[in-house]
Amino acid sequence: MSVVEKQHSAEAMALEARYGAQNYHPLPVVLSRGEGVFVWDVEGRRYYDFLSAYSAVNQGHCHPRIVEALTAQAQKLTLTSRAFYNDQLGRYEKYLCEYFGFDKVLPMNTGAEAVETAIKLARKWGYEKKGIPAGKAKIIVCQNNFHGRTISIISASNDPVATENFGPFTPGMVSIRYNDLEALEAAMDEHVAAFLVEPIQGEAGVYVPDDNYLEQAHKICKAHNVLLIADEVQTGIARTGRLLASCGNCSCPKGQCSGTPQVKPDVLILGKAISGGVFPVSAVLARKEIMEVIRPGNHGSTFGGNPLACAVAMAALDVVRDEDLAQRARKLGEKFRAQIAEIIAETHWVRLVRGKGLLNAIVIDDTEDSSTAWEICMALKENGLLAKPTHGNIIRFAPPLVMTEAELEECVGIIRKTLLEFKKP
Repeated sequence: MSVVEKQHSAEAMALEARYGAQNYHPLPVVLSRGEGVFVWDVEGRRYYDFLSAYSAVNQGHCHPRIVEALTAQAQKLTLTSRAFYNDQLGRYEKYLCEYFGFDKVLPMNTGAEAVETAIKLARKWGYEKKGIPAGKAKIIVCQNNFHGRTISIISASNDPVATENFGPFTPGMVSIRYNDLEALEAAMDEHVAAFLVEPIQGEAGVYVPDDNYLEQAHKICKAHNVLLIADEVQTGIARTGRLLASCGNCSCPKGQCSGTPQVKPDVLILGKAISGGVFPVSAVLARKEIMEVIRPGNHGSTFGGNPLACAVAMAALDVVRDEDLAQRARKLGEKFRAQIAEIIAETHWVRLVRGKGLLNAIVIDDTEDSSTAWEICMALKENGLLAKPTHGNIIRFAPPLVMTEAELEECVGIIRKTLLEFKKP
């Protein structure tokens, strides 16, 4: 048994505090194993995972098919860089384009990298295809967005925690209110290259826009020759009850979509669950006439499109299709919100529940600067369920999509028990 395996939780947390940058505030639980919807801490206690690594583990922890693909490819070839061809990348690119119905894909590693890639792509398209004067391109974004934490991306953020003392910032970012079509129309001019938007604002507290928001936003974009960029790093890959939260693509494989189609974005950003949480993988997909502005030397990554990532992502997306995870997320999500609504009537701690599929949140009846949501999450942990607050008084609930109805019922029972018994210290 290794030294790490012999550690107790307190020792592991002390090591992080001593040697790691304090850029996170994790719940005090040290996890060492995961399988399906469950994780275990170093003392052997089992928990339901209701965060799914911010929706990266939609297929469940350590899904055997994905792990098998990782292991098999790791024994053959892991990395060549893009200096050479490899036998997995072309297959993966074809697979991804056909799976999501796009012409071209640019493979990267992380969600933030993919967002940066999409911004670069939109700017270059704006100069070379739309005719925007050099150095004048604008990207419209929404307030309270979360697209990542690179300098360019936080230049589009209004979160003081993300932006304080990190300037100067990248120019050309125009911020408007989310779910506000009039604001979008007013921000349009001949210098706008793209509108970058989350179909649902997850990190902001699972804010779901009006039903026609994306459709009407796309019409506005088309009228002004502006690209609609959908950031589906968190909402994509079946999380919201359809393959993509935004896409009304009729070529999606059978069983992956449900509900009324909305729009097909001009540019699609994917990450997180595209690899089932097994390996860092992200991608930007677009039509040929958009992607063709990228030429050798314009953009790249040593690890982007590596053979290991390609094999893992194809296996992970096979699981989504073969196990009908979008349909399961839709069905379980409706059940979850209905049952949480019943609990709200029994307790004074929760104002409302909102979400789509298995991306949901409850709003705690306290101020954003209160500790109530954190303390409720601590109580949930003691009762065997892991969740995390966001924006102070919101708790996000996003379990792996492989969850069964019986498991969901048990989890709702844990939430009910916790809320009914909770007393603020």
